[in-house]
Amino acid sequence: MRFSASSFLIFCVVVLACMGVVCAADAKGIPDSTVVQKAVENDPRTEEVDDDDDDDPAGIELEEPAKIAESGKTGVPGIDSLQTYEWDVETEHNSLPLTLLFSLFPGGGQYYTGHYIRGGFITAVELGLAYEVFINKRDQKKRRFDQAREFQDSVYTYSRRMLRNRDSLTYYQSKRNEYAEKIRTFSDHKIEEEDLRKSELTWLIGVHIYSIFDAYGIWANNQGHSVEYRPVLGTLLRSFVPGWGQIYNREYGKAGLLYMGLLGASVSMFSRQDVIEYYLDRKHALEKEDPSNESLDRINEQILYYRKNRNQYIWGLVIIYLYSIGDAVVDAMMSDFDSPAHFVLGPDFRGGIEASITLDF
Repeated sequence: MRFSASSFLIFCVVVLACMGVVCAADAKGIPDSTVVQKAVENDPRTEEVDDDDDDDPAGIELEEPAKIAESGKTGVPGIDSLQTYEWDVETEHNSLPLTLLFSLFPGGGQYYTGHYIRGGFITAVELGLAYEVFINKRDQKKRRFDQAREFQDSVYTYSRRMLRNRDSLTYYQSKRNEYAEKIRTFSDHKIEEEDLRKSELTWLIGVHIYSIFDAYGIWANNQGHSVEYRPVLGTLLRSFVPGWGQIYNREYGKAGLLYMGLLGASVSMFSRQDVIEYYLDRKHALEKEDPSNESLDRINEQILYYRKNRNQYIWGLVIIYLYSIGDAVVDAMMSDFDSPAHFVLGPDFRGGIEASITLDF
């Protein structure tokens, strides 16, 4: 099996990204020893008690691991207050109405919640697509009309000459057909550019939908991230409705990405089908008019190209949908993975260390 240089580069980037995520998760998951030590010293349960108690020499009623796992807290403030998620950005902007209001602007919700890099990326993408859709594509369309107008006048001129002068009918007809073919070529370019404009407009809307979901997800997780275990079966049933599984897992950013992908792929698929039907009509009309026309080969190539493109979007829709189901199930299985109750290590107040491990199946 051979891999191109670009494929190998993409593979390396993905591996490095995964390693970075793992390292970041490990770094967030390991509490500072000084923080834990201070938390233990300040814990009211470490106060001295009567040593005459035979059942519990320390006189402390420790919380059972099962209860710890259920609440998702260790009971040690220093550990429970540690930041776990990237959303844990200290900010005084915690108003949901303002978050949604600013989200109406490209990247505004991210700026409001303090995520400036992410907001800048969204703003750049949306402004770039907006320029392409509303300015560049409009100028291209106007330019196509201006170029075709000259040939339209020529077609009209030779059509009138064909009616007035029968002696040069063959010559005038050949010239008329020549200019008419150029007009059809401009029309082909206009249809293809309009197809691309529809796709770009749809992806622009999709990016904005993602930004709104992402901003709401940031706000929701800033209110407190839940480590409560979510049933896999319930998540699986919900995930059959696109995005419901991600919303159930409180992964709002992923839900926004899912809707962006499904919307963009769906509209692009139907837009490609419109282009295919346009070229099929051109082919049938040209076959009736001149079966030996050299343009038929180019039209057949365009039909084949857009059919392949349409089929790619169909497969993309299927893959995105199946991936969303698997992603929701995995997130449900790992919903309480970041709970400190999975591995709690602390002093047993008897001069030793007590560890408790819980596993969910």
